[in-house]
Amino acid sequence: MNVTLLDYGVGNTASVRRAFERLGAVVDFTGEPERVARARRIVLPGVGAFAPARARLAETGLEEALRRAVASGARLLGLCLGFQLLFESSEEFGTTPGLGLVPGRVRAFPSGVRSPHVGWNALRRPEGREPRLLSGVPEGSYVYFVHSFRPEGVPSEAVAAWTDHGGPFPSAVESGEVWGCQFHPEKSSAVGRLVLRRFLAREGA
Repeated sequence: MNVTLLDYGVGNTASVRRAFERLGAVVDFTGEPERVARARRIVLPGVGAFAPARARLAETGLEEALRRAVASGARLLGLCLGFQLLFESSEEFGTTPGLGLVPGRVRAFPSGVRSPHVGWNALRRPEGREPRLLSGVPEGSYVYFVHSFRPEGVPSEAVAAWTDHGGPFPSAVESGEVWGCQFHPEKSSAVGRLVLRRFLAREGA
């Protein structure tokens, strides 16, 4: 399976690329909008601040390319900062519009909750559902997090997993073919590899 990994000047791309290559995927690391628009599996990575990353997507034409790809049925996976960019807005350093591909807004953890949230924490599936993203992942599996902001106001039908840190927050989403993980699957051992395999799977796309 071919995977298009977005190159837009935001970190953690090398480790994500290696994780997919270890699963046998052919990775196209590109910042060319036309290649992104034609892709069928797209990964939006990222670490760092929301606003500069959001501006970079707009300036490079990658935002429009992503929208075209998603409209054509491509599967998109947002990771860490890329996950947060999927939502309608972020309140990091003021309010910045997101891509709006998934309803919800990104906010800081409440006062009194340890931030950043760093380390291993458990995934809890939505009651009565097994999202494709987590198919085969045992309930309560631990994955690795590094983040200071989390989404809220996400419709229950779009939540693929919850995690508890100062209260439950959506740690993964699945809205049609738009998927996302706040955790780092590339750093989450066997569970992370399973999540990436589910993203690569051909069914439903």
